[in-house]
Amino acid sequence: MRLIASLLAAASLTALAAPAAAQSWPTKPVTVIVPFPAGGGTDAFARPLYAQLTKQFGQQVIVDNRGGAGGNIGATLAAKAAPDGYTWFMGAVHHAIAPAVYPKLDYNLAKDFIPVALVASVPQVIVVNPQKVAAKDLKELLATLKNNTKLHYASAGNGTSHHLAGELFKLETKTQIDHIPYKGAGPALQDLVGGQVEMMFDGLGSSASHIRSGKLKAIAVASAKRASGFPDIPTTVEGGVPGYQTGTWYGLWAPKGTPQPVVDRMTEELKKAFAVETLRKQWQDLGAEVPNLYGAQFGDFVAGETKRWAAVVKAANVRLD
Repeated sequence: MRLIASLLAAASLTALAAPAAAQSWPTKPVTVIVPFPAGGGTDAFARPLYAQLTKQFGQQVIVDNRGGAGGNIGATLAAKAAPDGYTWFMGAVHHAIAPAVYPKLDYNLAKDFIPVALVASVPQVIVVNPQKVAAKDLKELLATLKNNTKLHYASAGNGTSHHLAGELFKLETKTQIDHIPYKGAGPALQDLVGGQVEMMFDGLGSSASHIRSGKLKAIAVASAKRASGFPDIPTTVEGGVPGYQTGTWYGLWAPKGTPQPVVDRMTEELKKAFAVETLRKQWQDLGAEVPNLYGAQFGDFVAGETKRWAAVVKAANVRLD
């Protein structure tokens, strides 16, 4: 009886210690792996969010950019990280697309990670370099493409949402545009602004500053309604291509095995961060909606996206080695 009592007491203490440990976490800097180079859409949301969490935690939250292979190198690294609450993964819609386009991945988004939260969701935007493409709206762009003008579109890499958005656009409009893959949205945008490529199907968040500066011309947002923060950009529905509606999103995951009390604490802190008015304003300025999707609901959302994009990949006949 004494042994049973001792075991029960120990179990009770352990149960009490877990939430207490979560409240004291973090006791050292926290790393968030962003699987794309700096300057892309993931970065645009990661840096202000984790700067806010740094204030809330009293410990630095470090953004670690690990680009390559359409975001799969960073995802693999995060999947193999110690599940101690000090390494997290900020992926994107690209990681819901990857299973359909890559025959073999070194990670499994559903099995190797714990879904934590949707961070941001933005419509895709068709942008062109105004020095290279004279079109002012979607109808003019389609006329340019159908006049056999040779144009190229940049993407964040093979199998990313930028790539699939371009292929979906070609299917919907029966046009031909050559695809030029890069190692992230940042390098792709750099070449688009520099005139090495003519256009891009980008997440609005990463193109926002270039649109505002006039370096890029926004032709249309791929949605039924105009984007928050960019009311002057017409939609693809207004432009006569109602079947072309797509967006990009970014989310946070923890490596499988991360203690649930720590995941719960991160969730609480994210909710606090998204309630901060300055952060909400930044999301609006990037054309994004403030999210409200956490845990299992976020996981269900990702599962649905994985199925949806698999259908697009099949229709576009995209397959990578």
